[in-house]
Amino acid sequence: MPLVIAAIADQITRGVDTVAETLTSPFSEPVIRLGVTGLSRAGKTVFITSLVANLMDRGRMPQLRAAANGAIRTAYLQPQPDDTLPRFEYETHLARLTAKEPTWPDGTRQISELRLSLRVQPTGLLSGLSGPRTVHLDIVDYPGEWLLDLGLLDVDYATWSEAAIARAAGRPGGDDFLLVLAALDAKAKLDEKDAQALAHAYTTHLQVSREAGFSDCTPGRFLLPGDLAGSPVLTFAPLPKGSYGRGSLGRELERRFESYKRNIVKPFFRDHFSKIDRQVVLMDVLSAIHAGPPAVDDLRQAMADILGAFRPGRNDFLSRIFQGRRVEKILFAATKADHLHHTQHPQLAAITEAMLREARDKARFAGAQTQAMAIAALRTTVEQTVEHKDGPLNVVKGQLLGSGKQAAFYPGALPADPSHLLGPAQEGAQKWLDADYQVMNFAPAPLTLRPGDGPPHIRLDKAAEFLIGDRL
Repeated sequence: MPLVIAAIADQITRGVDTVAETLTSPFSEPVIRLGVTGLSRAGKTVFITSLVANLMDRGRMPQLRAAANGAIRTAYLQPQPDDTLPRFEYETHLARLTAKEPTWPDGTRQISELRLSLRVQPTGLLSGLSGPRTVHLDIVDYPGEWLLDLGLLDVDYATWSEAAIARAAGRPGGDDFLLVLAALDAKAKLDEKDAQALAHAYTTHLQVSREAGFSDCTPGRFLLPGDLAGSPVLTFAPLPKGSYGRGSLGRELERRFESYKRNIVKPFFRDHFSKIDRQVVLMDVLSAIHAGPPAVDDLRQAMADILGAFRPGRNDFLSRIFQGRRVEKILFAATKADHLHHTQHPQLAAITEAMLREARDKARFAGAQTQAMAIAALRTTVEQTVEHKDGPLNVVKGQLLGSGKQAAFYPGALPADPSHLLGPAQEGAQKWLDADYQVMNFAPAPLTLRPGDGPPHIRLDKAAEFLIGDRL
């Protein structure tokens, strides 16, 4: 009974907050809540750092109309509105990227926030009747693995287990996990050592799969446990469908799965996710293509799951936490476009758009405006044309990560027709039949920035125009 009363009180409080926000928003400075997440090392930290730097120094942002026409007078950082969240370490990350010998910043391991305030002069017929106004951009950075966890709210333990075991059979590290699983009797009395061994084997399988380019590696906190490492709420794994008695290993793992949803997944979406207005999802499409058809199909499934996360209504919990709010725009951005010559950028964008279209259909998504784009938040290469035995070859050249050596790189020709990739992926092919796609890890290039210019990028201004341009 106390839990029920607390839940009702919590809903009433959030309802009052929502009504208060609705009533006061016309008289207060507008706020855009931009969620930034990514899948499998897609570059969230670099994206946020470069976006903020380029909004503060807008010389490289011609496709952001408010920057091009001078409507943005100035941009500056302010204390974030949520005192309970860590601050995104913008200055530290920018210093690493702009150092004499630049290095990549550490990846996202927890949620963080940053507020960038923009002084904007209204344009149009009323521009001469009012002075500049302040628009706050609150950037919320969180791991993509957490977003994929939302799909767990729609399934019970048996359903999740069946799907997870089926996926493990065809993924790196899956066979080792299945061997550990086969050696356990889930109907036997709970032995904590067995639970820990099984959870460790499953976590290792997820880690190996992510390293191999797979995107859907849930539960997300298994990969980023933080302070929860070793806790019972992260000590479970999928089991074959069966009837498990009281006190058994199977019954306890089922209870922990439900506890994970209740105590880890729901609070994140209730407290943070439901307040987002705009969302960018960064994806390393090139690495998935390099990894092969299974990784591409897995990425497409992850995109469908993400779109499902932004379609509340099928889940009673989601319907309550959104309370009438909806994410207005979602950008799926294929990162590392600088690893391709610009002549191949249309193919990368078309492949991403085709994956988004199929994911949208699969999720039966009809709500927020969506778009796919190929970008590089920080350009690390220059383009060259070299002579090859088969004729001129368009390549990119950059400094290899770890070695410091300069190298020219040609990843392979992406097909003009996305179905040449997505078809084999959907049909279950294990390898590409007629092509071999490569990836290369480049280090950030030393920068010499002119006054007023942010770091070099590819289409970051176009991404910003889609995400926030209409509000400026």
